[in-house]
Amino acid sequence: MSALDAGDFAALWLSLKLAGVVTVLLLVLSTPIAWWLSRSRSRLRDPIAALITLPLILPPTVLGFYLLLAMGPDGPIGKVVAFFGLSPLPFSFAGLVVGSFFYSLPFVVQPIQNALEAVGQRPLEVAATLRAGPVDRFFTVLLPLARPGFVTAAVLGFAHTLGEFGVVLMIGGNIPGATQVLSVQLYDHVEALDYARAHRLAALMLGFSFAMMLVLQWLRRRNAATTDLGY
Repeated sequence: MSALDAGDFAALWLSLKLAGVVTVLLLVLSTPIAWWLSRSRSRLRDPIAALITLPLILPPTVLGFYLLLAMGPDGPIGKVVAFFGLSPLPFSFAGLVVGSFFYSLPFVVQPIQNALEAVGQRPLEVAATLRAGPVDRFFTVLLPLARPGFVTAAVLGFAHTLGEFGVVLMIGGNIPGATQVLSVQLYDHVEALDYARAHRLAALMLGFSFAMMLVLQWLRRRNAATTDLGY
């Protein structure tokens, strides 16, 4: 079996970079969304929740197609980008970030939302009676109690972004060193009938995915054991 070449390593680095950037953005922006979903009684809650979870069942190419239109010169996102004099998003790394963000959003929002709902309002109310401010309550009460949900969200968001194919291909195309991520590179090897290199990349992604699932299982067992001990 042939070893990874320079193009494979470039695709690997780009994929890791994309997954890292998207995961950070998802954790930052998903937290207020999950907080609102876990606390709101608005009539808009269910439609917004359905919209966020839509990528779970929507074909990636469909989402990628509409995001591509939205980022185009006549799309709403494209017009905003042009207004600020920025480079067009389609077929760029920034475009991959935007597309991957929306596609991985439910994988981060839902674990955080579940964790926030499990914490409930009582610990925050108790902290408020002790004159803890909103920021203090978040970092010293809510975040430690909901930490397992945030860790799960980070692992799922990173792993899901790393393995995405349909959305990144629709939005970014296949530009070596710019938008050619691991999944697209794997497709190129298969299309070229280079099964040895394709197998190497596929085995790498399979091993990583399996390792991420093991990490999640370990975290769940650890959290359950900590909860049983009353910590």
